[in-house]
Amino acid sequence: MPNIVTMNSANLSPNPSHSADSFEPIERVANRLVGAAFSPHRHDTYTVALTVAGVQAFNYRGAMRHSLPGQVLILHPDEIHDGHCRDEAGFSYWAAYVPPTHVQTVLGGAELPFIVNGVSTNPALIAAAMSMVIDCAGVEDPGAYEDALYDLAQAMNDVAGKAAPVRIANRTAVMRAREFLDSAVVFGTRLDQLEKVADCDRWQLSRDFRALLGTSPYRYLQHRRVDLAKQLLREGAKLAEAAHGAGFADQSHFGRTFRKAVGLTPNEWLRSDMFRTIIL
Repeated sequence: MPNIVTMNSANLSPNPSHSADSFEPIERVANRLVGAAFSPHRHDTYTVALTVAGVQAFNYRGAMRHSLPGQVLILHPDEIHDGHCRDEAGFSYWAAYVPPTHVQTVLGGAELPFIVNGVSTNPALIAAAMSMVIDCAGVEDPGAYEDALYDLAQAMNDVAGKAAPVRIANRTAVMRAREFLDSAVVFGTRLDQLEKVADCDRWQLSRDFRALLGTSPYRYLQHRRVDLAKQLLREGAKLAEAAHGAGFADQSHFGRTFRKAVGLTPNEWLRSDMFRTIIL
């Protein structure tokens, strides 16, 4: 008998942390489809889906498409599509549904990017989708979503072949933002707050920050938090104490962020740090 098995995951639930003056929560799902099919339908959002097992087959813009494990599926708003299993093994996917209004905040009125065929193997787009669908899901920090949204919009624009306008970076605004981030490590901040501090449009500031400092404001803040956590751990703090003292929402968020920044878990780093010699 046809059936759909849905894998519930707290990490893929709508993110409730967005403030009233920021973005409304988005829907995220983790599903496994076996012996069943989605009938033709459409969303008023972008569908951003990562195929994690099996082959995801779907009709889209007059042709049969396939998304394989490791590929990203990006369906344009209001485009009709279906979804079915290519074989009896079925398929699994993780997805997020991103409103075009959110993407427009980054693009500033430019035409929405369209991904030809609906499937891509572009590494930057896959990484951006991974961040949107999984990494910032359930994280109690609106900055995580803003950062993932920027990366996703820019990656879609690049894959769609839309040239970004050339602008001169506002160094003064970037330095103001950096100084403020250095002072807000524990309490954190959002792009709308940085916008006021730097006196610069938040998305322009995001572009300029990346251009001049090589990373986003959000990731810059996370690295400063990791630096502070390292200091606290060296001083003898427990993991939970270091996570709280460095401004992380919880120990799980601390562990994920630390590993992304350092390549080791906090415990692994602490053991290796005991044997580390700094030569000046």
